[in-house]
Amino acid sequence: MDRDNQFVGQSSAFLDAVERASAAAALNRPVLVVGERGTGKELIAERLHRLSLRWDGPLVTMNCAALPETLIEAELFGHEAGAFTGATKAREGRFEEADGGTLFLDELGTLSSGAQERLLRAVEYGEVTRIGSSRPVRVDVRIVAATNENLPKMVEDNRFRADLLDRLSFEVITLPPLRVREGDIAVLADYFGRRMAAELAWDKWPGFGEVAMRAMENYLWPGNVRELRNVTERAVYRWGDNGQPIDYIQFDPFDSPWKPLPSSFQTAKSEMGATERLVSTDLSDLPLSTGLDINDFRLATEAYEKAVLEQALAKHRYNQRQTAKALNLSYDQLRHTLKKHELMG
Repeated sequence: MDRDNQFVGQSSAFLDAVERASAAAALNRPVLVVGERGTGKELIAERLHRLSLRWDGPLVTMNCAALPETLIEAELFGHEAGAFTGATKAREGRFEEADGGTLFLDELGTLSSGAQERLLRAVEYGEVTRIGSSRPVRVDVRIVAATNENLPKMVEDNRFRADLLDRLSFEVITLPPLRVREGDIAVLADYFGRRMAAELAWDKWPGFGEVAMRAMENYLWPGNVRELRNVTERAVYRWGDNGQPIDYIQFDPFDSPWKPLPSSFQTAKSEMGATERLVSTDLSDLPLSTGLDINDFRLATEAYEKAVLEQALAKHRYNQRQTAKALNLSYDQLRHTLKKHELMG
């Protein structure tokens, strides 16, 4: 299997989803995979195909959101020459391409009502009709569909056909988001980090430091595993030193003290100065969660201040003068604060 198509994780929520997919793979029934972006819906679809009796047949993928509405039906069902402007020759659709195998329909919730109706006929009768033709073509296709939408709610709102949802949801596999996969953040970070270190030809893997791991554990990961992969790989290559653990994480690659301001941005000089000072400290990288009860104001404030110091020190490779400058502190002020939090080292 390709190195990008690995299942990595140990949490029970993740393993339960993989086990359910493995059990459903042998059945010649449609499966609906539900999950947030970046949770690995494509990997589950591939697993369903590879472990099925159709494993030696084609696995055809179509992203329903990647095509304009006017072309989706032509892509799914094919067309005859002259069926519409630009159709200079006949073309098979994805259903015919997937004959004897699996058709993976990603972003199912974006299908138009017309495409939903024709998809329902294909699922019910096992045949498709190319656009511009009156002759149906028999196809033997297993459908695996994926979405990050709430399809039952879309049915209630008359945006998705209830009969089509019934046909496609013989089994529904819901993938857990990364934020609930206990213990998997560290496992995945190490996996992607080691892989990036090998790509950079590092002679050893120093791992992630305590500050970086705490930041990753406290982050909510809206982009899930895909986002974690990007963040960890970026951290490794930017660190550039395999002699010490990687201890600086930047979650937003667009964050910069020099990022362009909106064209409509207008403010007084005093407000501009305050904004520049805030941006220059680069606080957006810092973990907002300290793990303490926010009702204890003093403890929560001190914990956050310590987190700010740790992250700023890591970013500036523990150069105290650069760290003091970034935080708008004098060198003596920084030293005093470091001593207070026992970070003198």
